[in-house]
Amino acid sequence: MAVSTELSSVELAKRIRLHALRMTSRGGSSHIGAVLSMADVLGVLYGGELKVDPKNPTWADRDRFVLSKGHAGAGVYAALAERGFFEIERLETHYQDGSKLSGHVTHLEMPGVELSTGSLGHGLGVGAGMALAAKLDGRKNRVVVLLSDGEMDEGSNWEPILFAGHHKLSNLIAVIDYNKIQSLAPVSETLELEPFTDKWRAFGWAVYECNGHEHDAIRAQFRAMESETQKPKVLIAHTTKGKGVSFMENTVLWHYRTARGEEFDRAVVELQK
Repeated sequence: MAVSTELSSVELAKRIRLHALRMTSRGGSSHIGAVLSMADVLGVLYGGELKVDPKNPTWADRDRFVLSKGHAGAGVYAALAERGFFEIERLETHYQDGSKLSGHVTHLEMPGVELSTGSLGHGLGVGAGMALAAKLDGRKNRVVVLLSDGEMDEGSNWEPILFAGHHKLSNLIAVIDYNKIQSLAPVSETLELEPFTDKWRAFGWAVYECNGHEHDAIRAQFRAMESETQKPKVLIAHTTKGKGVSFMENTVLWHYRTARGEEFDRAVVELQK
C-alpha cells in the first residue's frame, strides 16, 4: 500500500502550482502553463495513489513514475519536496547555476525521480521497458507515465504503444495531459490526434477518460483500472493549459512566458484562493 501523506490531494495540487510559479519566476524558466495543467494529476498521484516511500526512494516494490513531458519538471520537483523526498528549501535553487534542479526534470542526485526527460517521446518507451522488467521479475509495482498531448506527435511513442499491447503490460499506465495546446498552436491545428481513444484501443489498450482537474474523477479511473488484468491502460485527462490563473488559461503564450512583476503578483493571488 502507498505510504500515507498528511496533505490532501487538493492541497498538494495547490502547493505544486504555487511552488512552480515561484520557481519558474525566480529562475526565469518557462513552461508554467504546462505545470498548471497537470498539477491536479500530480496531486492525486503523490497525494496517495502512487506506492512510494520518501524515506526509501529506491524501494524495490515502489511504483515508478516517469514524467515524459520533462519540460514541466518544476511540478514534479514541487510534489517530491512536499512529500518529503528532499527539503522544500531546495526548490529555491531551481534553474540556478550549479543547481541539480534543472529546467527539464533530471534523476541525477534527485531522490524520487526515476528518469531524466525533456526530449519528447522517450518516457513511454522507457516506461514500457520498466513494466516488462517488473513482470519478468514477478514484481507487482505499476509504472505510470505522464505525457503531453503535443508529445503524441512523436512517432517514437507509437512503438511502445504497440509493444505494450503486444506484451499485455497491464502494469503500465499512460496518462495524457490533454490540454489541447502545444508549443506554438492548438494541438488540432498542429497535428490532429482525434479520434484519439480509437487509436489507443486499436493498439490493444484499455482506455479511460475524465476531467483532469477533478480529483475524485481521477481516483475513480485508477480504481476502475484495477479490474483490467490483460491490457495496458491509458487515462486521457482533459485539462486546461494554465489552469488556476485566469489570464494564463487556454493561452499559447504561457507555454514559454515567465511570470514576473504584476503578472506574478496577480497569479499568486489567484492561486492562493
